Amino acid sequence: MKPLGRGEALRLLATVSLGRIVFTQHALPAVRPVSHLVDGEDIVVRLQDGGALASLTATPDAPSIVVAYEADTIDPETHLGWSVVVTGYVSVVAEEEGRDPYATLLLPWVRHAATRALRIRPDLVTGFLLVLPEQPPPAPPLCFLRFRNGAAGLWARHGCVPLSMA
Repeated sequence: MKPLGRGEALRLLATVSLGRIVFTQHALPAVRPVSHLVDGEDIVVRLQDGGALASLTATPDAPSIVVAYEADTIDPETHLGWSVVVTGYVSVVAEEEGRDPYATLLLPWVRHAATRALRIRPDLVTGFLLVLPEQPPPAPPLCFLRFRNGAAGLWARHGCVPLSMA
């Protein structure tokens, strides 16, 4: 695995439209798949009325709630790809002139009414690439030499450095 910097992780996150939000429900962790878009460094997700995520905004006067958001692209055959996790505070996106500014940009991934959007302001962004391990450089080719005195040894072809002597 190769770690990603914040900028590269957010760039990769913007290349997909589906991820998973992690939040607390009844004092236990809960995970839901949601569609998203990246707006600057913020992640915006859609809310379904009456869904489990509605509890994140049930009390407007409540202190901000911390959530995590994860998205990835991993090839099922090669197991190569990437994963990004964003952790931050969530807030309801304010309407502009009585309209949700993300209504046409961010469609729900299932056919349910999604009437509000949530904004996640990332405090922590982590990610990694799943890549093939780096291969060590190849060893120099060897040759077997027999000396006039009968001794033998392995020598590297590059500069004739003795590797072992018999």
